[in-house]
Amino acid sequence: MAAPADTRLRRYGPEQQVVARLEVSGPQRRLPQTSAGVDVRGDGSTEAYVGRIRRRTLDPEGDAITEIRGALQRG
Repeated sequence: MAAPADTRLRRYGPEQQVVARLEVSGPQRRLPQTSAGVDVRGDGSTEAYVGRIRRRTLDPEGDAITEIRGALQRG
């Protein structure tokens, strides 16, 4: 579990901190058209998403890998 992070203006709890990120993109090398990943939060929860700049969070109740696979197959 991550410790809370304090800045001068705000305090970030473990549930707001990303401690690890797994991201896949492709198949193009330079400007990939597809991007998806999983963020692991400081409290141990995970959040699956698709998109690079405009991220769309996937169903938090489902399995992250299954949700990403389904989202990428749908396009």
